[in-house]
Amino acid sequence: MAGNSLGKLFRLSTFGESHGKAIGGVIDGCPSGLVLDMDAIQKELDRRKPGQSALTTPRKESDQVEFLSGIMDGTTLGTPIGFILRNEDKRSKDYSDLEKVYRPSHADYTYDQKFGIRDHRGGGRSSARETANWVVGGAIARQLLQHHGVRIRAYVSQIGSVSLSKNHSELNLEEVDHFLSRCPDAKSSALMEAEIEAARDAGDSLGGIISLVVEGLPTGWGEPVFEKLHAVLGQALFSINATKGVEFGSGFSAASIKGSEHNDAFVMEDGQVSTKTNHSGGVQGGLSNGMDLLARVAFKPTASIKKQQQTVNAQGESKTLEIQGRHDPCVVPRAVPIVEAMAALVLADFSLMARTNKLEA
Repeated sequence: MAGNSLGKLFRLSTFGESHGKAIGGVIDGCPSGLVLDMDAIQKELDRRKPGQSALTTPRKESDQVEFLSGIMDGTTLGTPIGFILRNEDKRSKDYSDLEKVYRPSHADYTYDQKFGIRDHRGGGRSSARETANWVVGGAIARQLLQHHGVRIRAYVSQIGSVSLSKNHSELNLEEVDHFLSRCPDAKSSALMEAEIEAARDAGDSLGGIISLVVEGLPTGWGEPVFEKLHAVLGQALFSINATKGVEFGSGFSAASIKGSEHNDAFVMEDGQVSTKTNHSGGVQGGLSNGMDLLARVAFKPTASIKKQQQTVNAQGESKTLEIQGRHDPCVVPRAVPIVEAMAALVLADFSLMARTNKLEA
């Protein structure tokens, strides 16, 4: 099975299924001598893990990462960093009725067609359980990026019909985790939480949008022509389960305005080249331009719902389906650390590539 690795120089490869013994991965290319904050790594996993609140799946996983190699006394050795996360709260019997039935908008049918076999227990490898691996890799990548002064933060800006109208500069992004919705605005968060609760009580689900802000990004990160910064980051963000759209800067709204309105005028600020506006979202010509990198990621409603649905089984027979098990009524709040992790993995890779771009004096 191809497609299990992300990155070229800083590279994460992962393994495991939702209801297997464990999931895990190998991080290759991490420089030696990086003193890791192990508590910070675990904190990122705690932000993603299930069972955090009434708004998430009740599945309970401690998600305590076990490092197997590449680290000694908390310092990276420059060798492959191996790790695992054991699956503890498995209820595979919840999926026994789904072995031959295709759940609408899941990977059941497509996995069957591609491989001729699939792990129906929680979706196997197609499950969002896999994203815990990415959070481990992203947490280490984030600590590498701190040496460049790069800061990555994300927050929920929309759930269902409730949309946050404030710009990120009007928000205190340090307060994101203080709200169950992970929207750092009290009024909007309360409305979002109510929307999620209503969907959950109705046996339904909701989608939403996560906004990503990267500050302190040096100028010139990215590779032309086919590995532009936003192209590679877009691929990583689209790899997150339930992602249906990614936009940078002005995104799709750029299609409805004139060039004279959209162009970011260059100015000098404190002896540095800057731009008066940031419609580009921090990326021009596929390279970072020193401004904040701004992106938005749109997520579809969770596919596993308790409402009765029509489907077919592997024999092509019509079936009525009521999905059991434990599922998030809205994946968006828990996806915030995942978005940050994917951004960190991509940017850590580009940070190492940047060393090869020109001869330093």
